[in-house]
Amino acid sequence: GNPYSLGHTVTMGIVSALGRANVGIADYEDFIQTDAAINPGNSGGPLVNIKGELIGINTAIFSRTGGYQGIGFAVPSNMAGSVMNQLITEGKVTRGWLGVTIQNLTPELAGEFGLNKSTGALVTDIFQGSPAEKAGLKRGDVIVELNVKKIKNVETLRNIVARSKIGNKVKLKILRDGKTSFLHATITEFPRDIVRALPGESEENLSAEENALAGFSVMNLTRNIAKQLGLSRNEKGIVIVKVDPYSAAGDAGLKKGDVIQEINKKKIKNLSDFNKILPGLRDGDTVLLFVNRNGNKFYITLKVYS
Repeated sequence: GNPYSLGHTVTMGIVSALGRANVGIADYEDFIQTDAAINPGNSGGPLVNIKGELIGINTAIFSRTGGYQGIGFAVPSNMAGSVMNQLITEGKVTRGWLGVTIQNLTPELAGEFGLNKSTGALVTDIFQGSPAEKAGLKRGDVIVELNVKKIKNVETLRNIVARSKIGNKVKLKILRDGKTSFLHATITEFPRDIVRALPGESEENLSAEENALAGFSVMNLTRNIAKQLGLSRNEKGIVIVKVDPYSAAGDAGLKKGDVIQEINKKKIKNLSDFNKILPGLRDGDTVLLFVNRNGNKFYITLKVYS
């Protein structure tokens, strides 16, 4: 590399981890983590093995000071090579798209879906007209394999799909209601127009119905509130307007502005639906919530305490 303009500098270290994701550097992350010193000016330089073979492109460091602290990241050479080839042949980079919103499984979520392992990618939403919709994927499905490749988590699936060639047919192994099924989908190009900015929280003070069991206050989702939250006017559910940070709801990560649309896989269109479910909850129960947060949909588990 060329750290601090000191050309042809070589540093040495070990590979600390492979497949590092959730670093917050890029949309698609599959980094090699190394403790070889990477400083300003090293980015774009090669990461080589003991044989001198290129294995990655130095990209970033994790640092609280701006200098080297023993944690560096490199893009794997196969990923960089794929991007290079697309730029040479097509003049642009294309990403494969399945058309699903997914989240990682926690042990608690796995238990609620009747699964023994918390591996795979949990489907939380399907884009209309997408390959996923045409293949028959549904919310609540867990994708565990794609073309016989094991899906460990969200990052694994996202990277495999993104690298897939446009038009490729893929075989999905899914778990639905605890049973194994196989579906086939055709990968299409990622549509750039689906990326959108998320609106901020509304500061409007709203009256609410208290839900003492879970430590949060809710009210019906009106069209005006839906608009403030950046949601479709036709969305149904109950919106959280206050959360006790020391309650089970606060511990679970629920926030003001979250819209609850399902409880234990039962649709919640309004407070009436919500109130019908409350009497059936018992102290110590684990409740499965389906939440819409500014258009991002996900599942969350909540422990009930009286």
